[in-house]
Amino acid sequence: MYHIIVRRRARGVFDRLSRGDWEVVLEDLAEDVHHVFPGAHPLGGERYSRAAVARWFERLYRLFPNPRFEVRRVVSRGLPHSTWVAVEWVDHVTPALGEPYEQRGAHWIRIRWGKVTDLHAYLDTQLVAEACRYMAAHGIDEAAADPIRD
Repeated sequence: MYHIIVRRRARGVFDRLSRGDWEVVLEDLAEDVHHVFPGAHPLGGERYSRAAVARWFERLYRLFPNPRFEVRRVVSRGLPHSTWVAVEWVDHVTPALGEPYEQRGAHWIRIRWGKVTDLHAYLDTQLVAEACRYMAAHGIDEAAADPIRD
């Protein structure tokens, strides 16, 4: 029963992200969460606090305001003190400026006693970097900003 609830909640989070309700994600993060979004672009890098992840989501939704996730698969293993969740998804991405594109990826998520302690994204970072370069070249300065770090 526990894993049914975990998988349902994971799907629900991606549904909420698709509606622009990213603040709900923060409620489930540990204060010292480790967030990894790979790549050499303004969304890349690692963060180690809920506050930095909040700033990252603010930037994400300014640069890519209308994500539309289709969750393909969710698996979970472990006990409440150490649960791992894998979410495979397709995101129909619409940059603030430029052509929409499709991004395929996955997240590895670690949960300890109901709080997300690790959140790692795996995706084609080249697509993100190219979209950011295009936006920056056309006047969106934040698309060329340094990554958000603590």
